[in-house]
Amino acid sequence: MMVKKYKATIEKIECVIEGVYTVTFSSDGRRFRYSPGQFLHIAIDTEYDGIGQWPESRCFSMQTSPEEEFIKITYAVKGEFTKQMEDYLKVGGEVWLKMPYGELFELGHDKSNTVFISGGTGITPYLSLFTDSSFVNYKSPVLYAGYKNKDFNIYTQELNKASSINSEFKINNVYENEVGILNIEKIYKENGNSPSYFISGPPVMIKLFKQKLLSFGVKEINVYTDEWE
Repeated sequence: MMVKKYKATIEKIECVIEGVYTVTFSSDGRRFRYSPGQFLHIAIDTEYDGIGQWPESRCFSMQTSPEEEFIKITYAVKGEFTKQMEDYLKVGGEVWLKMPYGELFELGHDKSNTVFISGGTGITPYLSLFTDSSFVNYKSPVLYAGYKNKDFNIYTQELNKASSINSEFKINNVYENEVGILNIEKIYKENGNSPSYFISGPPVMIKLFKQKLLSFGVKEINVYTDEWE
């Protein structure tokens, strides 16, 4: 799919947790074109005209299905750029989006036996698949989603929709303040060698979990990671 630039309008900004924002964008009369699991670059340079050299930007996963009119992203304020986003992004304001990038779900994985593992906002690329009508084609998919506590699980609406699309979908929410962090050994023991494993979250988690799965005997071709940051 060809990468394009979109001048986008900010339709909504939600801050359910301090320092974590979900932003909804619309496009000026053009339909956003992308596939589940892909990501975008956002530029907030007020001088950019859409023609010159692409300005400084950051990558964010699209958490909405391509079937939706709008795009949502969620970001946490962690560095200088996201602090600028917090200060600059206002409802009704405009930004430039460049997309789509990535091929997370385009690599021929086994839809009959799939395990999704996410840490924090790492769940967002999965949501674009879970809320898409194509998710019905997955057989007994399983999600292990890790959060600091229940306040950080701000994706109930999307996960409820996913369950309505695929009634076989099994959701395991793991809250660090209750039972500790995600345990990759436990996840492996519950699912074995055969599934397609997807891992998304902090880079350290992705690296460790992939190494562990490979050491347990999972084939590298069956481990997919979302690590474009």
